[in-house]
Amino acid sequence: MKSIKMKKNHSMLNYLFFGIALLITATLTAAERPNILWLTSEDNNVNWVGVYGNPNADTPNIDSLAKQGFQYMHCYANAPVCAPSRSTWITGVHAASNGTLPMRSRYDIPHDRIPYYFDHLQKQGYYCINPGKTDYNIGGRNDKSGWEKKASIEQLKQKQPFFAVFNHVESHESRAHGPVEKTSHDPAKVTLAPYHPDLPTIRKNYAKYQDAVSRMDKNIGDKLKQLEAAGLADNTIVIYNSDHGGVLPRSKRFLLDSGTHCPLIIRIPKKFKHLWPATAPGSKVDRLVSFIDMPATWLSLAGISKPAYMQGDIFLGPNQDVERKNHFSYRGRMDERCDSVRAIRNKSYVYLRNYMPFIPRGQYLAYLWKAEAARAWEDHHKAGKTNDVTGRFFQIKPVDELYDTRKDAHNISNLAKNIEFKNMIAKMKQELRSWQLENYDSGLLPEAELAKRAMDNSMTIYELVRDPKLYPLKRYLDVSDIALAMDATNSKELATMLNDSDSGIRYWGMVGLFLLKNDGLEQKNAIKKALSDSSHEVSAMAAWALFNLGEKEVARAHLNSLLKSNSYAGLKVVNIIDWMGEGFDPYKATLKDSTTSVNQSYLDRVKMTAGVFEKKKKKKKK
Repeated sequence: MKSIKMKKNHSMLNYLFFGIALLITATLTAAERPNILWLTSEDNNVNWVGVYGNPNADTPNIDSLAKQGFQYMHCYANAPVCAPSRSTWITGVHAASNGTLPMRSRYDIPHDRIPYYFDHLQKQGYYCINPGKTDYNIGGRNDKSGWEKKASIEQLKQKQPFFAVFNHVESHESRAHGPVEKTSHDPAKVTLAPYHPDLPTIRKNYAKYQDAVSRMDKNIGDKLKQLEAAGLADNTIVIYNSDHGGVLPRSKRFLLDSGTHCPLIIRIPKKFKHLWPATAPGSKVDRLVSFIDMPATWLSLAGISKPAYMQGDIFLGPNQDVERKNHFSYRGRMDERCDSVRAIRNKSYVYLRNYMPFIPRGQYLAYLWKAEAARAWEDHHKAGKTNDVTGRFFQIKPVDELYDTRKDAHNISNLAKNIEFKNMIAKMKQELRSWQLENYDSGLLPEAELAKRAMDNSMTIYELVRDPKLYPLKRYLDVSDIALAMDATNSKELATMLNDSDSGIRYWGMVGLFLLKNDGLEQKNAIKKALSDSSHEVSAMAAWALFNLGEKEVARAHLNSLLKSNSYAGLKVVNIIDWMGEGFDPYKATLKDSTTSVNQSYLDRVKMTAGVFEKKKKKKKK
């Protein structure tokens, strides 16, 4: 979809802003402005880094950097997967607010209103490079556009002040795939998370990934040596952190500590001692830091004021904001699997709101299942050998989850039903709601419906969710609360929602009736009528509700009809078919030729899972 051209006054304001910023930073000479070296790694949470408390971790270079710098103990990713996380980084706007939350979606944003953070740095004389991974999940601008030509650390001596990003892929999830034999680290010595069953294959997969993290740490050390050898260490702030948590099953992609709690270490030379967050290097910093804070903070370190559109706080330096009370995170579709979760946390507790509590956390996902640990865990569960803790991953989720992260770092004991925490949950829910309203959370409509509405109105999702006539977020939050309450006394109200002019209200009415199951049986005729709803998201949920109420043939026929029409919600339809649990046999003939304008590659991935067609083998070169 294409962005609407903004009025000329927006461009005028941008130029005015840049002019003012230039005057501010012009008072600083190049020697007074620090170089910034941002070293990122992929997919590893704090548990893979020795200095964060794992005695079996093998990260001597990162551990040494922590002794030379400042170790942040409460740093969290806003999204538990790379592309939405990096979307938040590059813009300083939440992916859930930009409409860039669904993994590999690349929806447009209004680029004339939202420059990337390095655009601001370049206008103030910084030489900005990022020779590795970008992966911003944003349409309308090539990820590499704007970055300077590739340069080594040695070459950066002639390009000061510089802002350089070096991403380290050695710890990526893919390094946990494949054979798990012959690892350098001893599987017997790894420390398993309590939610993983103690199986030889899982132990070996831990060891394999520990090998990968060790290689990543070595490469971090190499970059630090290059900086020293180039004579740049005394004038360069070094930042190290991972791009989100991970990486074995139930970490990456999930809004638990394992998926969002990230290492963050910042080394600041004595020359810039006024920027130190504590009295001496080697200190642990207790401040709560959210990834959304990073772009504004990096600009501030360079003497640049935070742009008005950025949604984060400055957490370091003389212009730092008051410490945030809460961190917010979000999860949408991950590859071919749909889900919707929001979380709010402070330093002691994390509260999760599951907007799709009718599906399990641990859905089969083709890429995740490339890890032998995932397959071994699933086989163990299917054999009936898991317990309440190790088997929970494969069960449907509760609407509300609350964990005491001080006592329960692995988020095992859900306190949401404990009357003692009733008031705390109510308060955190209200704070979450306030954040959703303030930041225009785009996740209260299903992705396909949201994208279609934006396209129909010739605007970006970013613009759509800021128009209360087209996206009445307050109403959506209200009706979602009614739907997720699972209270049979609401059945008539939910049925009434099915007649609303807004497809989002109708969607939540259908979700509510679906969740009531037999308690909503008296509204069966209303559900049947919803099969003809113009929203495919609503009609697909109606089919599933009828399936559960015994109308299986009606449900199958309707879902097949949606597939035959190449529904714009086709990916959700095939997800629903899988969630129904009877297999793909009744749909294989239709699936074979089905296409969809959104996420075709992921629809094909589900087809392969269903056995509709085999993945094409690459021809060997002669």
